[in-house]
Amino acid sequence: MEEVKEIKILFLGDIVGSAGRKAVKDLLPELVKKYQPDFVVANGENAAGGYGLTEKVAEELFSYGIDVLTSGNHVWKKEFYPYLNKSERVIRPANYGEGAPGKGWTVYTKKELKLGVINLEGRIFMRPLLNPFLVGKKLALELKKETPFILVDFHAEATSEKIALGYFLDGIVSVVIGTHTHVQTSDARILPQNTGYITDVGMCGAVESIIGMKIDQALEMYLTMVPRKLEVEKTGKLKLEGAFVRLNQKGETIFIETFRVIS
Repeated sequence: MEEVKEIKILFLGDIVGSAGRKAVKDLLPELVKKYQPDFVVANGENAAGGYGLTEKVAEELFSYGIDVLTSGNHVWKKEFYPYLNKSERVIRPANYGEGAPGKGWTVYTKKELKLGVINLEGRIFMRPLLNPFLVGKKLALELKKETPFILVDFHAEATSEKIALGYFLDGIVSVVIGTHTHVQTSDARILPQNTGYITDVGMCGAVESIIGMKIDQALEMYLTMVPRKLEVEKTGKLKLEGAFVRLNQKGETIFIETFRVIS
């Protein structure tokens, strides 16, 4: 096998409903042509109707060129558990309790290259899960026995918690990518010990929406404070947001930048 000089990864932000899936179908080929990634990873926890995943939707996204799907707090639909249990390409946050369906990590092999992917969920303003810092470090050290290339999707609300995890895993993993809030941040950078980092990569879905959902419904909820289920915005322009990362042979980030493509 020829020595690997570097690998390239495309990470797509949270895919929101059918609009997000259409954005992936229509716009991902352009990005693949531009960046020529070795791996494409995406957060798919909102890909089915804006809440959760299904086997059909996961397979659809794989057919568009995505290699691994991460998720988050919306992945827990009972009808999805059998697929989550058997799939090596769809993972859920690793810091749920023992016996939770599925796995919180995977090592995906493509053209003799191995990419370790770890999914973690934050605890600030979210559920009181196992400590993502300790769970993440333990998993990362295990995966480093198989590959130096390790990506972490940290699905969390609080920017401070995301930044803290970035520094905690700096020098241990290749890149820490924040998801969940659907709003792309401008802080993509390389941390002091060569771990790539961004607080949130954004989302894939409708441009004129409130984090992918219908504006009028979200406004009604915020004005009345009456809880309601929001529907995915399916009309208008679509966007694909995420980050492109290059890693050297040691698994260190040597380049990271965000992208936003609009159709």
